[in-house]
Amino acid sequence: MFELLFYLVPTLMIAGMGYAAYRLVLRARRISRVWEHGLTAEARCLRTYTTTSGGGGNTSVHTTLHHVYEYATREGRTIRFEEEGGSGTVLEGDFVTVRYLPDHPHLATALPPSRGKLVFESGCLLAFLGVIIVFCLVFMAVAHMMFAEA
Repeated sequence: MFELLFYLVPTLMIAGMGYAAYRLVLRARRISRVWEHGLTAEARCLRTYTTTSGGGGNTSVHTTLHHVYEYATREGRTIRFEEEGGSGTVLEGDFVTVRYLPDHPHLATALPPSRGKLVFESGCLLAFLGVIIVFCLVFMAVAHMMFAEA
């Protein structure tokens, strides 16, 4: 029964990392599609705020900047959306250009097109997730060999 933990925990970690990789690829594809095929509109920043994570024990604190934007589609529909990681120079009341797809206006972005940066960030995060998955697989293989010898 104890050996089961050496397989279950890494398997759950692999599943979690796989899901994170899936979500990361979906996000990158969505943003790229919006940049490539989206319509533009002028949006107003309604609110900015930050969230923090980490800081427990020996971990560092990570702060994420959030913006809440509101814009009107070409059909006149008012859309409000929130986005993480935007520019720190955008303040409440500022106007920015947003891009959106007519069939999904709530999935808009105020991030300026930067395909190279998107590919680099996504690639680095996917590589990091891949290293964790490989570590889990190696751990399970070593545990299997140890339990097979015993």
